[in-house]
Amino acid sequence: MHSTLIVARMNPDSASDVARIFGEFDTSDMPHRMGTRRRQLFTYHGLYFHLQDFDDDHGADAIESAKTDPQFVRVSDDLRPHIEAYDVATWRSPADAMAARFYTWQAD
Repeated sequence: MHSTLIVARMNPDSASDVARIFGEFDTSDMPHRMGTRRRQLFTYHGLYFHLQDFDDDHGADAIESAKTDPQFVRVSDDLRPHIEAYDVATWRSPADAMAARFYTWQAD
């Protein structure tokens, strides 16, 4: 399994709207086509963390290739009023918002 963590800014009051938007998106076939196994959303002091687990190590590639799909475009548009890039000046694609893993541990 592979995980990606997207970091952005979000007004904490938007949490229920963002959860609803993803709840609707996750009932579509798009997560399955991307190989998404699990999605978890977190907020902390105005920051938004989107942890997504994939079947294999191609999760970031799956996000990049899906970004032109109409369902992906629609969910991105729906989220736009609630989620803002962490660094608006450097954001060009979802890859620009992904945190870099620097340590991992897993129980046997």
